[in-house]
Amino acid sequence: MARRIDIAECLTAAGLAGLIAVLVVAYAEQFAGRDLPCPLCLLQRVALVGVAYGLLLNLRYGPQPQGYAIMLLAALFGMSVAGRQVLLHIVPGSGAYGALLLGLHLYTWSFILFALVILGTAVLLVVPRADTGAWTLPAGMKHALAWAIIGLTALNAVTTFLQCGPIECPDNPVRYWALSGTRG
Repeated sequence: MARRIDIAECLTAAGLAGLIAVLVVAYAEQFAGRDLPCPLCLLQRVALVGVAYGLLLNLRYGPQPQGYAIMLLAALFGMSVAGRQVLLHIVPGSGAYGALLLGLHLYTWSFILFALVILGTAVLLVVPRADTGAWTLPAGMKHALAWAIIGLTALNAVTTFLQCGPIECPDNPVRYWALSGTRG
């Protein structure tokens, strides 16, 4: 008799890998495109990391209400921040912030992503847990996902400090605070 696959664990890992890919694309745009994130963009990254940590908790300890709650709260926060940014730039003549990706700005993609996270969390909540003895992901894969999100979180903290320093981030950043000639 074939062993069952733990579908919830596979979906959780896929979601975590997807969020890692999104953060990598955001950093590629920041560094390769020389497009510094605005304060609202930085808050959206924090929300993405919050969703990722909810997924990481569920990957490590199995599906738990706390992990899903963290995911939902982070997604709602991120959706509200992204929605505010969309509304700031939706008015004709108000301009936009950042480059386009497949015809939409990153903050619009962020809004869509957070809506999908909420939908995906609902799907994960109804997926039945596998029986004991079901096939699960290799521990090495789980560790790699965990270290990737920890590394991206640390990178986010460092680059945010380099950009903003100990002061409030500028609305339209054009250079890194730590790398500019002036401090303040």
